[in-house]
Amino acid sequence: MSIGNSPEDDRPSPGDDDRPSFADDDRPTIGHALKQARIASGLTVDEVSSITRVRVPIVHGLEEDDFSRCGGDVYARGHIRTVARAVGLDSEPLVAQYDAEHGGRPAPTPAAPMFEAERIRPERRRPNWTAAMVAAIVVVVGFVGFTMFSGSDSKDKNTQVAEGPTQTQQSPAPKPAPSTPAAPKPAPSDSAIAAAPQDKVTVKLSAISDRSWISAKAHNGKVLYDGLLEKGESKTFVDGEKIDLILGNAGAIELYVNGKKVGDQFEDGQVERLTYTKGDPVVG
Repeated sequence: MSIGNSPEDDRPSPGDDDRPSFADDDRPTIGHALKQARIASGLTVDEVSSITRVRVPIVHGLEEDDFSRCGGDVYARGHIRTVARAVGLDSEPLVAQYDAEHGGRPAPTPAAPMFEAERIRPERRRPNWTAAMVAAIVVVVGFVGFTMFSGSDSKDKNTQVAEGPTQTQQSPAPKPAPSTPAAPKPAPSDSAIAAAPQDKVTVKLSAISDRSWISAKAHNGKVLYDGLLEKGESKTFVDGEKIDLILGNAGAIELYVNGKKVGDQFEDGQVERLTYTKGDPVVG
């Protein structure tokens, strides 16, 4: 009789062949998905870095599936979410894929026991009755001295008034004439840009519903502005020939060109490249 395992124990159990394996997962890597989405959005790595404020080497590392430059799993997940939103991807599947490939999320740190908080609570101090009595005595002595000094001073004043000459009553000083309040300054309106010079191109950008990254360049390539335009803020740019624009979140921007509102309806999160010259607002 054999004590070891029988040949039947080495046979695969039912359903083992149906289990999915990681090797059979034909999903693209995180870096490949981010790179393809960026190319499809028409953005460069530098533009993605400007939009997300993630440094260029880290963006390159993410597209090459090199997460060592992120500084840890927590920062890597945050960079993946930020870059994915900038290129138009759903970030949650990519973060889940990162967790599956790097050991999952770390367990939350347990809260300190309640008895520890009770143990370190400072003891209540007892009242210092000696200091309180000394303070009370000082207050009483000071009050008595002040009363005696005030009585003596008032007596001397009454004597001087009785012996001295009668003082003439001074006439009250004239009241100053009430000043007329200045008329309030008229608040500047959005139509002020309508007075833009005809021999130049004038562009005004206002973030209405959300913030947006914008880039504005003059005709000679000089960067007029490159950064975030927060909700409620406005920027106006003037050039003698043309102005090139890149709007990272075009749906949040209200656009005036040469004093006329541009009626194009852009979508939230849409990236738009625009060029405007003198005359009517015509996209270049």
